[in-house]
Amino acid sequence: MAPPPALEAAELVKTYPAGRKKPPLRALDGLSFTVPEGVVLGLLGPNGAGKSTTVKILTTLSRADSGTARVAGFDVVKQQAEVRHAIGYVPQKSSSDPMATGVENLVLSGRVYGLSRQESVRRAAELLARFDLTDAANRQVRTYSGGMQRKLDVALGLVHRPRVLFLDEPTTGLDPEARADLWTEVERLSGTEGLTVLLTTHYLEEADRLAGQLAIVDHGKIVAEGTPEALKAELRGDSVQVELVDTDLDGTVQKLLSTLPGVGEIVVDGNTLRARVDRGATAVPAVLGALEEKAIPVTAVTVSRPSLDDVYLQYTGRSFKTADKEQAA
Repeated sequence: MAPPPALEAAELVKTYPAGRKKPPLRALDGLSFTVPEGVVLGLLGPNGAGKSTTVKILTTLSRADSGTARVAGFDVVKQQAEVRHAIGYVPQKSSSDPMATGVENLVLSGRVYGLSRQESVRRAAELLARFDLTDAANRQVRTYSGGMQRKLDVALGLVHRPRVLFLDEPTTGLDPEARADLWTEVERLSGTEGLTVLLTTHYLEEADRLAGQLAIVDHGKIVAEGTPEALKAELRGDSVQVELVDTDLDGTVQKLLSTLPGVGEIVVDGNTLRARVDRGATAVPAVLGALEEKAIPVTAVTVSRPSLDDVYLQYTGRSFKTADKEQAA
């Protein structure tokens, strides 16, 4: 008999009430997914897409208006204590005490989860070594760099050896080196130790590298799901991106290129034009020739294989960057 999924969400709906100057917000609108044990699920979406709300519901910090969810086989409403003991949670903002040392934070966390004093000290030393924080163990956390703090946050989430680890935007604000270090650790947690991880992110590269299963979230719904490679493979041909000098306000460029053979899925976003082409090597000269004939100036053109941004564009009709700006506005 197959083990139950590590994570199950079915038709989750969550609406936040209206504020003084804001209408009601439907954060989740029938969101569903299933994740087997030992898989990294990447919830990819712009800020405000519903990713953090999903995490709050699955970690028992919030309740859905309707729908059901189970974590490690436990119902998030009826079995909250069991869920909390089965999970580790790393929120967007650091959860450590900045005035305590790294080892003090870890030992306290162990004690909270029911470990003995001796077990907590041993586990703290183990995690400090694992995250290369041993030399900083007795320093106050407020003296740590951003990357060191994030490593400690993940270590805190692992103290009690959870079955499922939630990482909510774990690398936001980190420099590239610190981000790469954390990526390596997440890969090790899943690949070597078989830990199930739910990762929320709005970094395309992060989702592409870490997610064994990817769910693209838009306006509280999952609009596409699969492995990053499978989702990209659905898009045939190449992606062409043209940077225009002037904004295509009247749709002239879009109409012009729609007449070219082998060019489709044309989207103009400000000064940036994106299109799908059968073969980039032959399509680009035709595209540039058509624009030159109409005296439409171009600053740059690039051709690439399908990316997650192309996948997002395919399913939502707008680029990921545009969606992020819309949600932030």
